[in-house]
Amino acid sequence: MKQAILDAKTLGSDIDLSGFSQFGEVEIFQTTKPEETLERVKDKDIVITNKVVIDKNIMYNAPNLKLICVAATGVNNIDIEYAKQKGIQVRNVAGYSTESVVQHTFAMLFYLLESLRYYDDYVKSGEYTKSDIFTHLGRPFWEVRGKTWGIIGLGTIGRRVADVASAFGANVIYYSTSGVERKEKYPRVSLEELLKTSDIVSIHAPLNEKTKGLIGYEQIKLMKPTAYLLNLGRGGIVIEEDLAKALDENLIAGAGLDVLEKEPIVEDNPLLKVKNKEKLFITPHIAWTSIEARKTLINEIIENIKAFLEGKDRNRVA
Repeated sequence: MKQAILDAKTLGSDIDLSGFSQFGEVEIFQTTKPEETLERVKDKDIVITNKVVIDKNIMYNAPNLKLICVAATGVNNIDIEYAKQKGIQVRNVAGYSTESVVQHTFAMLFYLLESLRYYDDYVKSGEYTKSDIFTHLGRPFWEVRGKTWGIIGLGTIGRRVADVASAFGANVIYYSTSGVERKEKYPRVSLEELLKTSDIVSIHAPLNEKTKGLIGYEQIKLMKPTAYLLNLGRGGIVIEEDLAKALDENLIAGAGLDVLEKEPIVEDNPLLKVKNKEKLFITPHIAWTSIEARKTLINEIIENIKAFLEGKDRNRVA
């Protein structure tokens, strides 16, 4: 089998990719531009991609292509319908990053809630050496215990966040973006109620027609001025211009984002011009990237290839 890994840089240089050699020749490309994709795919049997787009044109001109392995859960970068027509199998990996994303959710919250940047700067700047008391109360913070944590999207990750939030003593409620009725141990409420009553709102939903632009200025206005908004779902769920405006008007205490509508962030993104910068914490889509999660991801892709060669439908989406 001839294989190509199209964007190995997204998997990290600290992750061992040698396991793919058991299936045959492997070409590893750190990144692949759209104009380079066809040349790199056209003679391959198996392609591994994280975010590189494999569209109809690529598949049409790759006569040997039998399997596309997506190094992620979402497969929106693949023309699934055309893959079915061509008999090209598509397999993804789900659940590999749950613990990593949950951990990052709480890291973002505590960074904002406890003003960790402020306190670290206070000590390292030398200001603490001038203090006439042993502590410093410049930025008061509150405990998660007894507060309401609202979760938008109670899927695998959202449910795990709910469990950890409960362990901290929070009262968890959730809003279903799919509208599907399921028996859950947490109360399901309307989006309006969730926004009005929650002290922490965290988003763990996919981007689709029901969630795109779900949180805009009018929705943020419903939130408590002491509340925090965290988005670890997809960037397009929160309208970034509206969030920037809301932060500058002090409508909420702060926001943490690991995802953006366009990644990497563009220079004219309004979030880069927020006046109240201490209210905003942005990380470059790293919630999924713990070492353990990335190792699991690679192992799962290898297992997907083995299953394909054995004629099994493991993690098959097309």
